[in-house]
Amino acid sequence: MQIISWFEKLMRMRNPHFSLSKNITNYTLMLFILHLFFCKVRGSIISLLGGKIVWSLFLEKNVSLYYLRNMKIGKMVLIEKGSIISAMHPGSLCIGDSVKISAYSTIHVSKNLQDITGHIKIGNEVGIGEFANLGGAGGLEIGHNCIIGAYFSCHPENHNFENHDKLIKHQGVSRKGIVIGDNCWIGAKVTILDGVRIGNSCVIAAGAVVKGEFPDHCVIAGVPARVIRKY
Repeated sequence: MQIISWFEKLMRMRNPHFSLSKNITNYTLMLFILHLFFCKVRGSIISLLGGKIVWSLFLEKNVSLYYLRNMKIGKMVLIEKGSIISAMHPGSLCIGDSVKISAYSTIHVSKNLQDITGHIKIGNEVGIGEFANLGGAGGLEIGHNCIIGAYFSCHPENHNFENHDKLIKHQGVSRKGIVIGDNCWIGAKVTILDGVRIGNSCVIAAGAVVKGEFPDHCVIAGVPARVIRKY
C-alpha cells in the first residue's frame, strides 16, 4: 500500500487526476516502475549526448531525437519506442508538459535542406496515438489537453501542379498551416490537410479527412469531413 501511495503521488505530478486501478498488483506496479526508471535514465543520457539536459524526459528504446538543441521539451514528457523526432532550425519544435507520444510516431518540422521552415507546437497534456505522422513545414499547432488516436497525420503543405510544362515536384509548394484548438478528441486514422482551423472542444470521427475551418464544440466526420452536429 505504501508503494501504491508513493506512486500515485508521483504520477499526479504529471496528471493531477491520476488514480491507480484497484486491480493492479504489486508485481505489475514494480515492473512498471522499473520500466519508467530505465526510460528516465535513457532520456537523461540521450539529452546529455544531444547537448541539452532535459531532466524529466522519458524515452523508450529506439527513439531518435535529431537536432535536440533546436527543441523545447516540457516536463514529464514520454516518447515511446521507435519514434523519430526532428527539428532542423532553432525553436521550431515545442512540446508542452505531460505530453505522451506513442510508439512509432514521426514528427518532422522540416526535411528539405533547400527550404528549412515551419514549426510544430504541441500543448500541455496532449496524448498522441501510435504511428502518428506530423509535418510542420507550414506550421502546426495542437492545443492543450487533446487526445488523439493512432495513425493520426497532419500535412501543412501542398504541392503546386498547375504548370503542365514542369514536373510537379519542381513546381514548389504552398503553405497555410494547421491549427487545432484545446480539448479536442481526434479519432484513429484522421488526416488533417493544409489550411485547417479546428476550434476548441471538437470531436473528429475516426477516418475523417479534414479540410477547411470548423467552430468550437462540434462533431466532425466524413471524407471530406463536415460538421454532423454541434453540442
